[in-house]
Amino acid sequence: MTGLYLITPEETDSARLVERVRAVLPFAALLQYRDKQSDARTQLERARALKALCDEFAVPLIINDDVALAEAVSASGVHLGEDDGAIADARVRLGDNAIIGASCYDDIDLARAAVAQGADYIAFGALFPSPTKPHARRATPELFAQAAVLGVPRVAIGGITPDNVHAAIAVGADLASVISGVFDAPDPATAARICAAAFD
Repeated sequence: MTGLYLITPEETDSARLVERVRAVLPFAALLQYRDKQSDARTQLERARALKALCDEFAVPLIINDDVALAEAVSASGVHLGEDDGAIADARVRLGDNAIIGASCYDDIDLARAAVAQGADYIAFGALFPSPTKPHARRATPELFAQAAVLGVPRVAIGGITPDNVHAAIAVGADLASVISGVFDAPDPATAARICAAAFD
């Protein structure tokens, strides 16, 4: 599992969200639906629409923070932060084939624990200053080397753009997780293509 791991931007219009994702999805290895603003009904509608879109492009859909929503739309998996519930519980609900990822921030011990509990990938960040989370903990490049022995893909998140994605790969990231670096770019499809091609 390597490549561009897209995360959806905040968007007030559901149809516009799907349109923006469609333009860049051909370049994604994974898509994560992350929505901190919408109500539960809107999130369900959007997750269903994104699941259909991901199926069309054969890209796994990961739901951020919400095992119940992932289950409701038959998503490919879920991404859990440190306060979003146990990996083992998510595995029971979503099944053996689900992709379950864990935010490990700047902490190798969190990564070790997540892998021991069955995480399929671990995410470190912010690797670079992030406009989405300007006060996020900062992950050091050394974390990626330390985590190599854990045997699961390592995701870099935070401030990744077409200009610095090579630096994320150089420190050991298997996947580069991007929001604004693609969706806020003048040409999102080109930005996504550059990020994806960096892994070739």
